[in-house]
Amino acid sequence: FARLNLTYTVLSKRKLMQLVRDKHVAGWDDPRMPTISGLRRRGYTATSIRNFCDKIGVTKHDSITDVALLEHSLRDDDNSEELEAVNNPEDESAGTRKVPFSKELYIERDDFMEDPPKKFYRLAPGREVRFRYAYFITCNEVIKNESGDVVELHCTYDPETRGGNAPDGRKVKATIHWVSAKHAIKREVRLYDRLFTDADPEHNKEGKDFIELLNPDSLTVLNECYLEPSLAKVKPGVNYQFERLGYFIVDSAEAANGNQIFNRTLTLRDTWAKLRGK
Repeated sequence: FARLNLTYTVLSKRKLMQLVRDKHVAGWDDPRMPTISGLRRRGYTATSIRNFCDKIGVTKHDSITDVALLEHSLRDDDNSEELEAVNNPEDESAGTRKVPFSKELYIERDDFMEDPPKKFYRLAPGREVRFRYAYFITCNEVIKNESGDVVELHCTYDPETRGGNAPDGRKVKATIHWVSAKHAIKREVRLYDRLFTDADPEHNKEGKDFIELLNPDSLTVLNECYLEPSLAKVKPGVNYQFERLGYFIVDSAEAANGNQIFNRTLTLRDTWAKLRGK
């Protein structure tokens, strides 16, 4: 659309041009101007402007719309808050950190099933779970693409459960982790495992050449992982636990080249000991 008629600016195009010509404003994209470029420069998102247009509709007649509706569209699109997360549940001296919570979140694909088996307690249609350090969340609608794959979940949250506990005492059976889509950083993550499939590749019982015993899954590269924004500036030398996944560290060699890539040091469970036990 070419023009927005708002309660604080009901001016003809001629008068708007006069504002620019006489340098009362810095230009058509001045953040005070009722123009698309001005609104974007002021910080209004494309989504908030589109939603505003959907709400007011299309008409052949000039009309005045309260600017509060436009502001509401931005608040609805940009609403976020900071929650407090514990750095180390086993060490209070490690302190806490702030994690952003917003209307669009990412979760692990494995944490949702549309038709879950009996002992699957994570997110499912109509089910309520706890989002770590956040709220109780209920899945209300499942959105799929043309191939039938689940691509989006529409959920609601209970604002009374901030921090992860319900004042009425109700319980949930699962707690899952998440990141805010708007605030998350995208990084490469490398999952390292043992180089060989045998504990003693040189003297293995099958008499195989040690090259035959190389583990094909000793390295898995994940190119688009979404992480908490607090990890954006961490340096090599310190291990971080990615909740429910394992311990990770910034790759020192890649960091020297200006890349921040996270390597998995080890998983949370000793899978090797379990295999040996079998």
